[in-house]
Amino acid sequence: MKMVKAVIKPERFEFVKKALEDKGFIGMTISEVKGRGEQKGIALQYRGGVMIVDLLPKIQLEIVIRDSDVDTIVVTITEAARTGKIGDGKIFILPVEKSIRIRTGEMES
Repeated sequence: MKMVKAVIKPERFEFVKKALEDKGFIGMTISEVKGRGEQKGIALQYRGGVMIVDLLPKIQLEIVIRDSDVDTIVVTITEAARTGKIGDGKIFILPVEKSIRIRTGEMES
């Protein structure tokens, strides 16, 4: 099994969620996070002055899937989240040794 972590722009979340649901990937954990990358933040006009915001709001999705679904998930998230502008996000793939459903004790490896 693999865990896919994707950090995307908040305004692209609904597009990504819909695309994943259409492919049959319903379960996911969502977190509101802040971060920065190559973009290094943005400058905003605020009350007549310039304010530098170097940590931008992002959405982090975490999805645990079968190894065979990794390519499908990556393509789906990439296509739905891409705007073509800097700050579109990043996808990370991590190994998952085991998952246990708390309600039933069912274990998956």
